[in-house]
Amino acid sequence: MITRMSQLFLRTLREDPADAEVPSHKLLVRAGYIRRAAPGVYSWLPLGLRVLRKIESIVRAEMDSIGAQELLFPALLSKEPYETTGRWTEYGDNLFRLKDRRDVDMLLGPTHEEMFTSTVKDLYSSYKDFPVTLYQIQTKYRDEERPRAGILRGREFVMKDSYSFDMDDAGLEKSYQAHRAAYQRIFDSLSIDYAICEATSGAMGGSASEEFLAYSEVGEDTFVRSTTGDYAANVEAVETLRGEERPIEGLPAAEVHDTPQAETIAALVEWAKATGFDIDASQTLKTMAIMVHQPGEEEEELKAVLLPGDRELADKRLEAALAPTEFRLAEEKDFQKYPFLVRGYIGPRAMNAHGIEVLADPRIVTGTSWLAGADEEQRHVLNLVAGRDFTVDRYVEAAGIHEGDPAPDGGTLTLARGIELGHIFQLGRKYTEAFDVKILDENGKRTIPTMGSYGIGISRMMAVLVEQNHDDKGLIWPAAVAPYQVHVAVANKDEAAVAAGDELVAALDARGIEVLFDDRPKVSPGVRFKDAELLGMPYAVILGRAFADGEVELCERGGETSEVPYDEIVDRLVGLLG
Repeated sequence: MITRMSQLFLRTLREDPADAEVPSHKLLVRAGYIRRAAPGVYSWLPLGLRVLRKIESIVRAEMDSIGAQELLFPALLSKEPYETTGRWTEYGDNLFRLKDRRDVDMLLGPTHEEMFTSTVKDLYSSYKDFPVTLYQIQTKYRDEERPRAGILRGREFVMKDSYSFDMDDAGLEKSYQAHRAAYQRIFDSLSIDYAICEATSGAMGGSASEEFLAYSEVGEDTFVRSTTGDYAANVEAVETLRGEERPIEGLPAAEVHDTPQAETIAALVEWAKATGFDIDASQTLKTMAIMVHQPGEEEEELKAVLLPGDRELADKRLEAALAPTEFRLAEEKDFQKYPFLVRGYIGPRAMNAHGIEVLADPRIVTGTSWLAGADEEQRHVLNLVAGRDFTVDRYVEAAGIHEGDPAPDGGTLTLARGIELGHIFQLGRKYTEAFDVKILDENGKRTIPTMGSYGIGISRMMAVLVEQNHDDKGLIWPAAVAPYQVHVAVANKDEAAVAAGDELVAALDARGIEVLFDDRPKVSPGVRFKDAELLGMPYAVILGRAFADGEVELCERGGETSEVPYDEIVDRLVGLLG
């Protein structure tokens, strides 16, 4: 296939778009692959669409190889199935809701568990129909509060979602492992640098859950690796090692002290040291007042979260621990509503006394002693002992993870940032139970099948490839997904060179190589060079000054440039592209 740039719908930019923050956003817009249509919504221009379709083809081939069957559901959906599972309310503001002309509630699909489950229920009734795995590649919609980073985090995105249906848990495990291996083949084939991490299930529900995270400094996800073994996990899924309970007998009595202007942990530690107490931040207790909101409820509820003073509240970890409940930090109006909350001096005792549920970090166990707020202005209490002076109602993972924390496998944790490429879940029977899917088993009894859910961000993968493959000159595409395999440019006004360019692209096309031919009239060699680097095809062939000596320049994007005899260039490229 030959595409001539004189006819290609393309306009490259020399400056980064004003709203672009990350390399993939900047370069895909500058190179004319995508164009912003609205916040978090992008049009796919010809070059971008070619990359997107090639990624889809790679994913589709691997799904087909494990026996999955492709179908396509509508994006515009009715409310009822999502009410059945409770996700009409659980999704909250992230759901695009609309009404039709008859005032009937509709939504734009954020994910399609409900549709897959209800369709299998409608069409299958016997164990002989199972196992079955179905998938689609489709546009999804989520009303992100702060869409950013181009196609990395948008309101409209392309996703592959597949769902396995098995009669028992052993079958689910087999389907899960088949998808896991297929995902590895997909990402390995594109040389993506990624980690497989334990993860939380969130609003999806289910048990086992793993994320495939691509290493990237601009990634929104933080994950951990262990210095020993293969342990890796998203920070939301990291489980803190529970502290050992200690005897309470013989511990010093709690003492209230005046602590003027000690409203922060740093100020409190400074007071302790000045007063002669050998206490660091890890021995102080941070009591945080939060307001929680259950989906579908109008009223918020006050709760307390206890953390060691050297730990910050990790919003995503607490969100995962409380899901689907939402939370926010207490504000001035809340302090006015609950006068026992003394800003800067909140402690757990007042929470216990007023019947407020106390959620605590797993380190805060019976027998541990703390310096904590005394629930009085300018006062803290020393030797406040868990299990004696205050009680914990429930343990949650809410504290930030630090470099060097102990890992579950005995090593220590290191932190990295990543972009979520895919997520696989063992959903179990959450959705089949909600839809009352009952299948006759081998013994003629009605059995509820079990499900797995497996997603890959197709459009996001395109951005990940750019994040991991670019330089200061532009894009660097892997050959498997590049819009074209070879970019040919004539940087010589000699008629013989122009004619040779036409002959070369025809010869490449005849050998099955996809060619982008820069035949634009009145475009300087400098612009041709810059565009070739910006657009990022794996190989570029330049017919320049050396053509007079029978040679052309072969440029490997991101690699070396060499001179090759014109008569040998086609065979050389065929060999390189395999």
